[in-house]
Amino acid sequence: MTILRIAAFSEGDSGGNPAGVSITDALPSPDEMQRVAAEIGFSETAFAAPLGAGWRVRYFAPNIEVPFCGHATIALGAALAMKFGDGVFPLTLNDTEITVKAAHSNGIVTAALQSPPTRSRPAPPELVAEVMAHFGYRDEDLDPSIPPALIHGGADHLVLALKSRKRLAEMAYDFDATRTVMLREGWATILLVHARTSQLFDTRNPFAAGGVYEDPATGAATAAFAGYLRDLGWPHGGAIDIVQGEDMGMRSLLHADIPDEPGSSIRVSGTARVMA
Repeated sequence: MTILRIAAFSEGDSGGNPAGVSITDALPSPDEMQRVAAEIGFSETAFAAPLGAGWRVRYFAPNIEVPFCGHATIALGAALAMKFGDGVFPLTLNDTEITVKAAHSNGIVTAALQSPPTRSRPAPPELVAEVMAHFGYRDEDLDPSIPPALIHGGADHLVLALKSRKRLAEMAYDFDATRTVMLREGWATILLVHARTSQLFDTRNPFAAGGVYEDPATGAATAAFAGYLRDLGWPHGGAIDIVQGEDMGMRSLLHADIPDEPGSSIRVSGTARVMA
């Protein structure tokens, strides 16, 4: 099995979130995909095989299968464009169908995914308090303009908005305790976010559930967050930009286009680079 290594949502020749990509005639067994993902060690590896006019796709983190992964979808789109030419590729996931559009030119791959539908709801205060304790956050650290919420855009996440960029940079948490909560609640990541402006955000994404301390770029959480901002009536102006991974030395850039229709798909886009 050949595994491509592609960093999605990169900034030129650097940054981005590394993903493994496997394109085969038929998907391996779940146990084999899980073994390969653990061996590669990236936050996710996407496995794809032909299905009708599109592709059957499954995503595996080192420890678990996840229903949807944004950065691995961008990496897969880049791989498909390099192998088959530019285009829009239909993808059948475990629970839904999406598309990824990718184009390859002069060594640069640009890709955009259309997320599954989004939804959000307020996070129970006792659950928020439990998670905040594992991060050492206090109520005064939170930005009241973006209340804690459970958000979904193909996978489930908890979002906590912080008033201070400094507190975001200082992120540290109890890995084992947080992983227990995330697995219990079925969250893919916890999204920590700081609003620089109404359209520019800094984020960090602990991914303890998948056996990874932090993701440098998280397209699924970006889609879910964009949908949440729409639900809030936030003045997003139809699009937001996210800087992620900066505090890890893996600066990543994500763009999300937000249509008006409640719950509708979010378009998340960026560039990708093939890793040596």
